[in-house]
Amino acid sequence: MKVIARNKKATFNYFIEEKFEAGIALKGTEIKSIRAGKVSIGDAYVRVRNGQAFIVNMHIAKYTEGNQFNHEETRTRKLLLHKKEIIKLHNAMQLERKTIVATQVYLKEGLAKLEIATATGKKLYDKRHSLKEKDQNRRLQKINARH
Repeated sequence: MKVIARNKKATFNYFIEEKFEAGIALKGTEIKSIRAGKVSIGDAYVRVRNGQAFIVNMHIAKYTEGNQFNHEETRTRKLLLHKKEIIKLHNAMQLERKTIVATQVYLKEGLAKLEIATATGKKLYDKRHSLKEKDQNRRLQKINARH
């Protein structure tokens, strides 16, 4: 499993709860750009419509060796999930008022996979607390490294 892109802001802005692995329906040269590492999921989120899941705002750069049939960079892409998983995600969005965020893109057995997670947003004081913990851990690591 080779990780291509991570959404570092997801763990800072949200409490991550349940994770899912989804395939991505790609067109043309998109897989070549993903293998080259030219993908960004910082602003990406998932929508469930008509019993299907879609990733919105996932940016895959145009393939440099591509021709006139190159892909659109931020088009909405279909996610390949089992029906039960889609129902779970839909219920989390509608009933529990959760957000579905993309956490990482990786290659598994030559196929591009997307890890998505249900999440609840953090308040400002939660974010401050996360920064405080991160700073304390960094200080402890520096102290341990010296000794």
